[in-house]
Amino acid sequence: MGAVPNGKGHDVGENASVAEKTPAEAADHPHRLEPAEGNLAESQGFLPNAEDMKTTQFTDFEGKTSFGMSVFNLGNAIMGSGILGLAYAMANTGIVLFLFLLTAVAGLSSYSIHLLLKSSGIVGIRAYEQLGFRAFGIPGKMAAAVAITLQNIGAMSSYLYIVKYEFPLVIQAFLKVDNEWYLNGNYLVIIVSVSVILPLALMKQLGYLGYTSGFSLSCMVFFLIAVRSRESLIGCKTVTWCSASCTGSVVSVVTGSRVFQTAYTIPILAFAFVCHPEVLPIYTELRNPSKRRMQHVSNISIAVMYIMYFLAALFGYLTFYGNVEAELLHTYSRIDPYDKLILCVRLAVLTAVTLTVPIVLFPVRRAIQQMLFPNKTFNWPRHICIAVVLLTLINLLVIFAPNILGIFGIIGATSAPCLIFIFPAIFYIRIVPKEDEPMRSVPKVLAACFAGLGFLFMIMSLSFIIIDWTTGSKNSGSGH
Repeated sequence: MGAVPNGKGHDVGENASVAEKTPAEAADHPHRLEPAEGNLAESQGFLPNAEDMKTTQFTDFEGKTSFGMSVFNLGNAIMGSGILGLAYAMANTGIVLFLFLLTAVAGLSSYSIHLLLKSSGIVGIRAYEQLGFRAFGIPGKMAAAVAITLQNIGAMSSYLYIVKYEFPLVIQAFLKVDNEWYLNGNYLVIIVSVSVILPLALMKQLGYLGYTSGFSLSCMVFFLIAVRSRESLIGCKTVTWCSASCTGSVVSVVTGSRVFQTAYTIPILAFAFVCHPEVLPIYTELRNPSKRRMQHVSNISIAVMYIMYFLAALFGYLTFYGNVEAELLHTYSRIDPYDKLILCVRLAVLTAVTLTVPIVLFPVRRAIQQMLFPNKTFNWPRHICIAVVLLTLINLLVIFAPNILGIFGIIGATSAPCLIFIFPAIFYIRIVPKEDEPMRSVPKVLAACFAGLGFLFMIMSLSFIIIDWTTGSKNSGSGH
């Protein structure tokens, strides 16, 4: 592809020669890659070429985020509001098929991160967008940046929709008030954005959010405990509105009873593990970074969320069986809308999704930085301005466009498969030298199949959305 620009219109020189070396050569000559920019939080940086280097500085700082905090941040990036719809997904598939699909998607997500880490290690680049630039030039960089921006804006909007519609109900139930100004969801979205999300979004590095990420995950653990306790206390047989499907045969519980809706579960689960834009920034800030160490961070984060997803789906499903709604907490409200434990759970979920927004905002800001200011060093006014503009636009979207779920569906059905499957695979195929891995080698053939699977997911997801639009179905779940 020739020399790769360093962001200043010149060839990288020595850095380019290091990036073009094979992994074995790089390990023998572990030169430190100097920064193309001085930007710590958003701009392009570099990864070590040597797997076993003890101390590596990616840009002009040394990664100081601990292993545990990195796990919290990546786990929080994985976790989304879709966890509330997994019990409904299990009702569609049955326990056995759901577990199989969840296991398969978790494994595919881990493999996708492996492709990203290996590609970044070869070319010495930490940003998803810059991997696209290294593989396909400006079109690759822009495609990655646009996909990240659309996917994460959709995710942040979905989290704030939960704040808009759930927070007023929680306040009303706890305070026993009505018709007060602070029960207006639009006001609450603005208040939460200004008082909680914006200060966290202004942090210079992702590593600083490790504590809030840990607290967010603990809120979801409380959610699991509450769902488990209600499963044993309620029991479907005590719910008067349950139909005979609640006490159906073992076969229907194991295999599910909604054959067509089973197909919706696949994209829902695939999108539930979207965290790939955050992987490389977290890798950059990891203390003593190496590909193996970051892969361990990813595997642990995915494993933790795998367990939480399965337990949330299982306990919710065994409580209501075929009567579980697409949003689990709404199902509990049909029994007792003022159940104090469920109200606390709603508050915990609100806290969790609110604290997830700053994590998701970081890659969007970096993508905008790469598209509009690729050659600029870190600048606090620009750093703050991008965050303020992003949150303002998302707030306006949530407040004034209440019926854009179809648009979010289209975005999720196109950008998510690109970020999880297609881009990591094709970047890997283009970046790894043919001398190391010929096109017909097993790793590249697997990567090509992986990209094909991504296109299949995209076609399938778009088809389901079109079917929903034409039939007026409301049963499709949300993704991340």
